Amino acid sequence: MITAIVNIELYRYEIHSLLKAFYPQEDVKVITQADIATNRKYQQIAKEPFLRVVFADKDVTLAFCDGSDTRTAAAPEGTSFAVKGTLLKTQMKHLLYGMLARREGHTLPWGELIGIRPTKIAMQSLLRGESVEQAAADMEREHLVSPEKAMLSAQIAQREREILAGIHYEKGYSLYVGIPFCPTTCLYCSFPSFNLAVWKDRVDDYLDALEKEMKAASELMRGRVLDTVYIGGGTPTTLDPGQLEQLFSMLEKYFPMEDIQEFTIEAGRPDSITMDKLRVIRAHRVTRISVNPQTMKEETLRLIGRRHTVQQVRDAFALCREAGFGNINMDIILGLPEETEEDVRKTLQEIEKLCPDSLTVHSLALKRGSRMQKYIEEKGFSSINNTDGCMEIAAQSAARMGMDPYYLYRQKNISGNLENVGYARPGKAGIYNILIMEEKQSILALGAGSISKAVFPGGRIERSDNCKDVETYLENVDEMIERKVRLGIGSPDI
Repeated sequence: MITAIVNIELYRYEIHSLLKAFYPQEDVKVITQADIATNRKYQQIAKEPFLRVVFADKDVTLAFCDGSDTRTAAAPEGTSFAVKGTLLKTQMKHLLYGMLARREGHTLPWGELIGIRPTKIAMQSLLRGESVEQAAADMEREHLVSPEKAMLSAQIAQREREILAGIHYEKGYSLYVGIPFCPTTCLYCSFPSFNLAVWKDRVDDYLDALEKEMKAASELMRGRVLDTVYIGGGTPTTLDPGQLEQLFSMLEKYFPMEDIQEFTIEAGRPDSITMDKLRVIRAHRVTRISVNPQTMKEETLRLIGRRHTVQQVRDAFALCREAGFGNINMDIILGLPEETEEDVRKTLQEIEKLCPDSLTVHSLALKRGSRMQKYIEEKGFSSINNTDGCMEIAAQSAARMGMDPYYLYRQKNISGNLENVGYARPGKAGIYNILIMEEKQSILALGAGSISKAVFPGGRIERSDNCKDVETYLENVDEMIERKVRLGIGSPDI
């Protein structure tokens, strides 16, 4: 365990995040003197601290408790380290980052940046009229981001501006529909996911509840332009052809589909894809489909609980092409248990043979709610780490397939302190993916585990979540509707 003691309640999240970035395998605790004084558990933890942070009126002092390094920074004139402030927070983060980088002998690719949307920072620079090069330089200077990651963020931000040029920000919205059923639950997954074998007899009930929510929610959005639709999960293609037909008919009944710029469905599990299902999907103007192997290594597929083979991935992809899909995405995850850079290279070689239209590269993020986190705690793995080398292998593979990076985001506890990047051929980028990250357009989200997001004038964002449990959703769909009414997602003020 790594423990940091802070004299007052200030910047605990930032301190924790930086310590966790340098020591991802450690349990990190940041506690205050008040915690120690009032809680016996913290008194025990505080006996062997790693770091002490003392905020004073005119300065802040950080010290490693083994005596190896102590540093002090003075507050700018007219400010006080005893009061929160953006400039002071940045100064403290730079100080701590420098100490940790010196102690461990390496820097982090994203510097002291702990936010999950780096491109939003670059976008702000571009909107001020700066060039891509200037936006990248800002990130290097202000957040100590590496030159490579800073330029990647700035280039993607510029590409996002071009892709989103035709989006109706103020009078439009995007729609997410969650289907929370899967053939099995993957070891790493923390999304709402319910085994279809257990819930098979309740899927029709779920669709009925979803229709009720659709009908009410569509009234809230009346008069607005629907730009994109995304059906996710779970695995939407666990539904049988008749249920898929019902789902699409419901969407077309309640929502204005004539102006949508993108219609995506996740067919993430190859073992859920059949030609009968694909024919239904194609008949309803879906423009983009995602077939997600995550890896093309048989041993890893079995370990992470994906009960399909590499050959089934190939077959499912071929079926999608045969059905007429001209925009197929594939997802992979880097940093999976026991996988090496050579395994990643082989996975990308297999994907290149299929030649998808876009590729989404995820760095494994260990979530507390995932079975993988529990599995690691119980048994451990010899290697769970993504590397810059793996990311470069993926980037080079995408380039060979004629793809450019078009969106980027990060997650807490992400492997290697790296990122998730979407690559696409020209005209094949996932518009919804950008919108959900950039938070410039309201997202109406339906179904169990979904989160609606209302973007108000001036940039204020408010959210409303649906309950994750299917049974609870079925019993309380009226409450899910009422939450959207209270959110004001369809308000004329948006």
